[in-house]
This record gives sequence, C-alpha cells and structure tokens, in this order.
Amino acid sequence: MCLTTLVTQPAPDFTANAVMADNSFGSITLSALKGKYVVLFFYPLDFTFVCPSEILAFNKKVAEFKEKNCELIGVSVDSRFSHLAWKKTAIEDGGIGAIQYPLVEDLNKEITKSYGILFGGSVALRGLFLIDTKGIVRHSVINDLPLGRNVDEALRMVDALQFVETHGEVCPANWKQGDEAMKPTAEGVASYLAKHSK
Repeated sequence: MCLTTLVTQPAPDFTANAVMADNSFGSITLSALKGKYVVLFFYPLDFTFVCPSEILAFNKKVAEFKEKNCELIGVSVDSRFSHLAWKKTAIEDGGIGAIQYPLVEDLNKEITKSYGILFGGSVALRGLFLIDTKGIVRHSVINDLPLGRNVDEALRMVDALQFVETHGEVCPANWKQGDEAMKPTAEGVASYLAKHSK
C-alpha cells in the first residue's frame, strides 16, 4: 500500500451541491473560498452514531472558527436531501438540528476519492483538512470510523498556522495560543528546550 499526503499540496477543488446554514440548497466551490481558511471535514454517513456528536461539536464552535476567518464545511456521501432531513430531525430524535455551516453532498464519491479517504468504496473515513488562504492543505488528520475527532485540536491548529504565518516562528509540541513558540534556528530550539524540557 502506498500512503500519500495532501499536506503542502493544493487542496483538490470541487463544486458541489450542499445544504446551507439556512437550510436552503446551494452550490459550494472550494476555490471560491481562497482568502479564508477552511476546515474541510468528512464523515461517513448521515443518521449514524459518532457523526452527530462531531457535527454538533463543530457547530458549538462555529463562531470561534469564523473569528479566525475560517469556514467549516462538512462532507459525506449522502445527498443534500438526506442532509436536510437530518437537520430537520430534532437532536433528541437522532438529528442534528440547525447546524450553522454547510453540509456538502458527494453522491458520486468523487470529492472523497480526491482526498484519498474513500473506505471500502462506500463511505469516507473521518478525514479533516486545514486549508490556508491560498488553497494549500497545511494539516490533515484521518480517523477510522469509530474514532471521533477533537474540535478543540482543529481550532488549535488554525491558531498555530496563523501564528506561524504572522510571526515566522514555529510551534512546538502542545503549543496553544498565548504560549511561547520557537525561533526556527538551532539556537532558538536549544533555548526553548532548555526552558521547557523539565
């Protein structure tokens, strides 16, 4: 098996139907979002178990992503009609309610394939891709179907990317907004490690 990564590469572009935040049907072209950061995440199927927990967790943080000039987009191999039905189903009945970001349909599985996460020819693995303002993938994580993602980690990675772009420093392990970073030199790394390795 040959494993590849999209990190450092242009994000595969797509134009696809979606159900929008206001429950209208629309079309999303990924490349039209250049100038913004994008967290593009894939989930296996509507009306399942781990998926609504992730979708709702992302929804709780929509405002925080938007404050960082970052758009959230969810994708599955379901139709926009299925997405809408799921949104119109109450949370206590297994639905997701009024999600405030778009859910894209990928019925032909072409988007999922282009991101390298089609599983068993049928559904997407839990792939998440952080795309910068130029349309380049800067971070990705791919989970197996039963393993939910950490939304706070996705936010941390947006912060880290923006910090690096702004300050030219690099973010060490467990860095979070407000922490000291490292200068990308031998001396900078040595100085940081001397302070933080104990």
